[in-house]
Amino acid sequence: MMKVLIVEDEIPAAEKLERYLHRYDTGIEVVAKTQSVEESTNWLEKHQFHIDLIFMDIQLTDGKSFEIFESVKIKTPIIFITAYDEFAIDAFKVNSIDYLLKPITYDDLSHSLNKFKQLKESLSDNDNNATLNQLQSALSQLKQKTYKTRFMVKLGEHIKSVTTQNIEFFYAEGRSVYLYNSDNRKFIIDYKLEELNDLLDPAMFYRVNRSFIVNIEGIQDVIVYSNSRLKIIPRLDFDKEIIVSRDKVAPFKEWLSGA
Repeated sequence: MMKVLIVEDEIPAAEKLERYLHRYDTGIEVVAKTQSVEESTNWLEKHQFHIDLIFMDIQLTDGKSFEIFESVKIKTPIIFITAYDEFAIDAFKVNSIDYLLKPITYDDLSHSLNKFKQLKESLSDNDNNATLNQLQSALSQLKQKTYKTRFMVKLGEHIKSVTTQNIEFFYAEGRSVYLYNSDNRKFIIDYKLEELNDLLDPAMFYRVNRSFIVNIEGIQDVIVYSNSRLKIIPRLDFDKEIIVSRDKVAPFKEWLSGA
């Protein structure tokens, strides 16, 4: 059973994170929730080795959580939480396995936990007490992987390769996922959108809702839609609306601006 510490000064955000953790795995135990640098420092000094993972908001009521590291040598893996992408680089300098941008979505959380599990599984099966250094080394190796640059598709009896640069968007309908290329042709592919998230360059592709992953080069226009949502107008002539989910509007804007 995984034991988790949540460091978050916004009570609703901490409660939401806990709900998502239990949704991901009912066996996850949130051992404690702390709200400040001081409280977190005191708790970690006494209980750090009783937990497997820390979720840590970067900006707390009494300062930035990086200050905790000045008092406590933390060896427990951390997933940082921040509303500002500018802190991402700093986060990876201090024990970070991953970081999440607010508002956190269940999909983003699942992706981070899957990465954590992958890191642990990449180590020796006999080493059940993986150290942070080992996890960091495994993470470094994973970061070196290149993103997928082409997809193989079938065209009748023929097989062809489509480069990611020529893909306008991916669209899921039912159990099928389609790739739409710049010639406005669609091809069915043997991937789920969740799998594509790990294969595609995040600087080029973004999952805007449960059905679409769009290429930034394939966006012709973005329009403010009802209830503060956004509507994407693709370069292709497409008969379905592409609406950015409400919880993805803020991170989508940051992605679009290159933040």
